[in-house]
Amino acid sequence: MSCTNPTCFFCIMKEPNLLIRRAGIKKCFKEIPSINEQERVLILSSLWNIAMTQPEDPEFPSLGIFKCMVSLLHKSINDKPWLLDGQNVYIPYYAAHIVGSYTMNRFEFAEKAVESGVILPLLDLMRGKMSWLEQRVAVRALGHLASYDSTFEAVAVYEEEVVKLAMGLASSCGEVVYNEFVALKDENKRVEYHKNLITRGAGGLEMENRKAEEWASQIQCWSLHLLNCFAIRGRSIDLICNKEFLKDLSSMWGGYVNHTSPAGVGMIRILCYTRVGRTRVSESKEVIESICNLSRSSDDWQYMGIDCLLLLLHDLNTRYKVLEIVSFYLFDLVELRKLGERSKLGQKITRALLIDFKNRKSRIKNPEVERRLKEIWVSKVDRNRREILMSDEKLEEKRVLVSLIKQAANHSFWLGEIETAVVKYTEGIKLCPTRLRKERIVLHSNRAQCYLLLNNPDAAISDTTRALSISNPANSHAKSLWRRSQAYYIKGMAKESLMDCLMFIKAFVTADKKKHAKIPYYAVHMIRKLMDSTWFFASAKSKLSNNCTSNLDASSSSDPGRSKEELTNDELLIRRAINENKHLMSGLYTILEEPVIRKVSQATRRKVYRYRRRKNTSMARSI
Repeated sequence: MSCTNPTCFFCIMKEPNLLIRRAGIKKCFKEIPSINEQERVLILSSLWNIAMTQPEDPEFPSLGIFKCMVSLLHKSINDKPWLLDGQNVYIPYYAAHIVGSYTMNRFEFAEKAVESGVILPLLDLMRGKMSWLEQRVAVRALGHLASYDSTFEAVAVYEEEVVKLAMGLASSCGEVVYNEFVALKDENKRVEYHKNLITRGAGGLEMENRKAEEWASQIQCWSLHLLNCFAIRGRSIDLICNKEFLKDLSSMWGGYVNHTSPAGVGMIRILCYTRVGRTRVSESKEVIESICNLSRSSDDWQYMGIDCLLLLLHDLNTRYKVLEIVSFYLFDLVELRKLGERSKLGQKITRALLIDFKNRKSRIKNPEVERRLKEIWVSKVDRNRREILMSDEKLEEKRVLVSLIKQAANHSFWLGEIETAVVKYTEGIKLCPTRLRKERIVLHSNRAQCYLLLNNPDAAISDTTRALSISNPANSHAKSLWRRSQAYYIKGMAKESLMDCLMFIKAFVTADKKKHAKIPYYAVHMIRKLMDSTWFFASAKSKLSNNCTSNLDASSSSDPGRSKEELTNDELLIRRAINENKHLMSGLYTILEEPVIRKVSQATRRKVYRYRRRKNTSMARSI
C-alpha cells in the first residue's frame, strides 16, 4: 500500500534526491515529539538500529538528531502521563542509546551532543528517574562523552555527583537487577517493556535471565569506564578511594570490551599510579590479598595484578605496609618470563622485592619475610652465578641425578608414602639446575599433587604457580593448572579455580593432536560446580536468600506453633534452595605427571639402589 503521509520518515529515507531527503529528515526530527506515539516508537527503533550499525555516519548528527533525542528525554522524564501513554515508555531507552552510539567513536559528534544539552537528561536517567534499564544506556553515553578532552569538562561540571552515581551503580547493579527482575520467577511480575527490550520479543525466561545478566555486567563495566575517565585525569581520586568501594572493586570480574578499563583491577591500577591511591589501597588487607590472588592466577588480567603490586613495592611509603603479604605471593612468580606482550616480569618482580635487601638500614623486621627474600637472592643471584660456570658434563650429571631422585619420589608416592615423596621431590628441586626447566616443572607439579593429598592447598598453589611460571608459554602446563584449580576449590576460591579449570581444558585440547579431543569428565564436573559460585548474581542471590531466611526465622520465633506442613510453598522452596547451595566438597581428582607404573622394573630398582648407596657414601665422607 502506498503511504499517504507526506512527512513519513520511512518514505523520506527512500527519497533519491539528496537535498529533499536531508530537508525531510531535518523536519522529521523537529516533528517527532508531536507525532503519533506508535509511529514515533517505530521511528526511534529504526534510528536506534541505524545508530548501532552506522555510528560514524555524519548525516543524522548534522541534521539535529541530538536535539530531537534531548527533547524526547526531557518529555519522558518530566511528563509521566505522556510516558505511560501507549508505547512511549520505550522512548527514553532508545533515545539515550542513540546518543551513546553516535558519540562512541567520534569526538565531533560528542561535541554536537553536548551543545544540544544531552548531559542533564542523561544525568536524570542515571539518578534513577526511571529504571536500571535506562541507567544502563545513560551511563554508557556519559562514559563516551567523558572520554574526550573536548567534552570531558562538560561532564565534570557535575563531577562529584557523577562519580558517586557511577560508584553506586558499579557496586549495586547486580543486586538491583537480580532483585527487580531475575528473582521474579513469575513472568507476569516482570516489567513488560523490560522483557521486550531485553529479548526483542524472542525467548522465554531463560533467555531473559541470560540477557539480564549480560546487561547488568555492562552497567558495571560502563560505570567503571566512566570512573576511569575521571581517575586517569587525576580527578576525584580521594572520592573513588572509599574503603568499601575499593573492596567492591577488588571483586569485580570482567571488563570493558576495548581493555581501557579491565574490571575492578584496571581501576585499582589507575589509582595506584597516584600517591593517594597507593596509600588507600595499601591500607586494605582484603584488597591487597585480592590483587595477590589475581597475580597468581591464569586470569587475563594477571599482569594487572602484578603491576599494582610492583607500584606499591616501589613506593617507600607503601612498601613496608604490603611487603609481608606481597612477598609470599610474588615469591612464586620470580621466574615468570613473559605474559602476553610483557617480558622479563620475573626480573622486575625480583628487583622490586630485593630493592633494599642488602641495605643495613632496611626496615624489614619480619624474619619470615627476610627468609623469603634471602631465598630469592640465593636462587636468582648466587645460584645463577654458579650455574653460568657449570659445564655441559656437570649439567648432564645433575640431570641424571635429578631423574633418579624423581623416580624414587614417584615410587614412594605409589606406595602411599606421601610425606616421603614430598621430601624427595624437595631434594630434587634443590639439586635441579635452573636451566633444566622441564624437569623442574615436573618436580614442582608432582610435589603439588602430594600437598593436595596431604590437604595443604596453600603449598599446592605455591608449587603449581612456580611450575606455571616456568612453563613456556606461561600458564600452559595442563596438569599444574588442574592441580591448582583443585587447590583453589578446596580454599573456596571459586573464581580462581574456574579460570584454571578453563585454562586446563584449553591446554588439554591444544595438546591433544586429535581433531575431536574429548574434554575430561572431571573438568566438566568441576566447571558445573563452580558456575553457580561465580555467577554474576551469586552475591545478590545469597543476600536475598539470607534476608528470606532471617524473615522466616523471625516469623517462626513469633509463631513457634507453626509446623513444617504449615509453611507456604514459597518458604519451602527458599529453604530447599538454601540447602542445595551449601558448599560441599567431593573427592579430589588425581592426574599423574607420568604414566602409572604398577610394577617397578628391575632396572629402576637398581638405579634407586645405586643412588641411595652413592648418597650414603657421600654423607659418610662429609661426616
